[in-house]
Amino acid sequence: MKPAIITLILATYSVFVQGQVPVNRSSAKDFDFPIIPTENNNEITLNMGSEKDTLKIQRDDAQATSHLRSNFLGLEEIIISASTRASLASENPLASASVSSKQIERTTENNIIDTLVKNIPGLKAVKTGPNISKPFIRGLGYNRVLTLYDGIRQEGQQYGDEHGLEIDDYNIERAEVIKGPASLLYGSDAIAGVISLFPYIPSAHDSKLHGKYLNEYQTNNNLIGNSLRLNYSNKRFLFALNSSYRIAKNYRNPIDGRVYLTNFNVTNLSAIAGYKTDKGFTYFNLTLYDNHQGIPDGSRDALTRKFTKQTSEQDQDDIFNRPIVSEQELNSYKIPDLSQHIQHYRAYLHSSYEIGDGDVDFLFGVQQNIRREFTHPTNTKQAGMYMRLNTLNYGIRYNAPRFANIETSIGINGMLQNNKNKDATDFPIPDYDLIDGGIYLYGKWNKNKWSISGGVRYDLRQVQWNDFYITEDPITGFEKLSDANNPNADLQFEAFQKTYRGLSASIGTTFQAHKNFSLKVNIGRAYRAPNITEIGSNGLDPGAHIIYLGNRTFSPEFSLQEDFGVNWRFRNLSGEISVFNNNIHNFMYMSTIADSQGNPLLDAQGNRTYRYEQSKAQLYGGEFWFAIHPRNWKGFRWDNNLSVVYGYNRQSELKGKGTAGEYLPLIPPLTINSSLLQRIESKSKWLNSITPKLEVEHSAPQNKYFGINGTETATPSYTLFNLGFTADIKFTEDHLIHFVFQVNNLFDKAYQSHLNRLKYFEYYEKTPNGRYGIYNMGRNFALKIILPF
Repeated sequence: MKPAIITLILATYSVFVQGQVPVNRSSAKDFDFPIIPTENNNEITLNMGSEKDTLKIQRDDAQATSHLRSNFLGLEEIIISASTRASLASENPLASASVSSKQIERTTENNIIDTLVKNIPGLKAVKTGPNISKPFIRGLGYNRVLTLYDGIRQEGQQYGDEHGLEIDDYNIERAEVIKGPASLLYGSDAIAGVISLFPYIPSAHDSKLHGKYLNEYQTNNNLIGNSLRLNYSNKRFLFALNSSYRIAKNYRNPIDGRVYLTNFNVTNLSAIAGYKTDKGFTYFNLTLYDNHQGIPDGSRDALTRKFTKQTSEQDQDDIFNRPIVSEQELNSYKIPDLSQHIQHYRAYLHSSYEIGDGDVDFLFGVQQNIRREFTHPTNTKQAGMYMRLNTLNYGIRYNAPRFANIETSIGINGMLQNNKNKDATDFPIPDYDLIDGGIYLYGKWNKNKWSISGGVRYDLRQVQWNDFYITEDPITGFEKLSDANNPNADLQFEAFQKTYRGLSASIGTTFQAHKNFSLKVNIGRAYRAPNITEIGSNGLDPGAHIIYLGNRTFSPEFSLQEDFGVNWRFRNLSGEISVFNNNIHNFMYMSTIADSQGNPLLDAQGNRTYRYEQSKAQLYGGEFWFAIHPRNWKGFRWDNNLSVVYGYNRQSELKGKGTAGEYLPLIPPLTINSSLLQRIESKSKWLNSITPKLEVEHSAPQNKYFGINGTETATPSYTLFNLGFTADIKFTEDHLIHFVFQVNNLFDKAYQSHLNRLKYFEYYEKTPNGRYGIYNMGRNFALKIILPF
């Protein structure tokens, strides 16, 4: 049997065994596999050489179509993002993982990134409250993690600490994570890995209108979420409309009560229209994102520890004597005047068509990100920061015909960007233009038990800006935009132009040592050009409460990472071990500037000043997961995973300094997660099944932290327990209602994650009870109802 056909068979297994959605982006052409008829009309048997399996035909209640369910629970998923063609995870040497639609729907987290963190070891998030989660992969984040939305790189001022993803959390059908350097296919900013988010694309092809309604409520911050989808498809045309709205109050924990300025509301609209032929497809997609979010600053009354609010400006603002926030304000959905407003618009065209025995994939998109941060209590309509970022994305790839067990692809991709400061009073970065592009060659050889893949890529990125002037407004006293003709103007950013070049390459192999056991090894060189804050920043980002100081002499980062993995999949047991070592040259990081007493330097509003620095760095660690799913114990599953990473600054004068500079910032501690579930099927007329679930999350203490000038502090260990169940209720003959109920942090544990930014939002000496900063979310009851129709 052809390897491509085997891939499709196993991919089909994955769809039904692991809840993966059908992949519409595969370049495979047919499903020509042998079927052995059985006496039962509800079953078929696949003959795969020495392997046979019986697949039960089951009806998909959401799409009113027939699907196949394998009896074998150990088969794996396919991966799209880690190569130029859809392939089995075991054939790709890069460490990767996927999260299915079913996993996403039945996880009750605050946003899509937190959902992925819950399901994928090695992936963490830096958080600024429940609505802002920035992904970190193996200790690296910000512009080192590239996020893709249906293949389009997400561009929305992602350098900022408090800048979340502009994504509809309810419209993500499937996600993939590449853990490790992925510059070969994606260019700069994928040095740590890639998070690929796939929105819903209709696949029923039955010429009927379908839909899905989702309602969610969470008690901790009184979150209310609603989502509605309508979709239609036939053999040639498809369309889908999606809308969602989420609103939440300030979240709570047993130490801080309600945390002021963490409330939010988010509105999303999206539409997709597509045309399909026997040779390929063309999809056109539009998305609109609108987010209003409080900007927490953590100011408190010194005696009561109740939150206070800013009512004055600049030198007139005494952070230690601000008025206390009322209970009515704390317990409100209304977004305060001091808030951020983010709008993100995206339109793109994606086409893929066969040309002879090969195929061409084309991607073209435009994005606009508008960010306004309102930080002036005496003039609430005046934005402190107001920027507009326009991005044009492009990419074209040719997959050549397979020849002598070799697959080759060549492609180019990149982007054009323009950033402009609008009517604001703070200007942390200049107006700038960016031109980025790269060309790559990728190849894969596959024969018998061996698979070897790799390639090479060359990138160019040019960044430039003109002289940028500001001056003081004599009426308001705030700063504003100016030009060189104004004799009172100050030069905030001197003109700059530089071209960064990077060569990326990787080579890796996988070996199927046994039908249920495989090995993988990969070595990759990745490249990242400095982002705009690292080279150009010179001022306050009011939403982040950070004064950035960049360095225009910085060189690009280059990493060399080695990965080794072992994967096994048996009928009763599955698992994987992945270890890595990553050496980075010219590693860029932030360090707090200290005052004369060695404490973090703060301005009148409590904003810290950070300077970017550059040195050598090393990160190493790994992940381990295993799942027990006895074939003879129907519906039982026990999943466990462990992840650990160590990060060191290899600057020679810091060797042996420990927390005084030897460790890298934002390194998550060792974490262990375990979940136990039992699916119980019912013969009731209205209850189809119920699945109780128990989860335990343990985070070890983090005593290896970047402690220079109080940049970071130690974090104690904590253990959280979560308990819940999912239930499928028979709604009609062809549809089920899915109920998801869960209690997160069952025992209302007071804890601080090491990657919680709010941990450092405290502007006075040690409190009487010895606590610093803001704590993570307390006990949270969550209910989600999903109704397909």
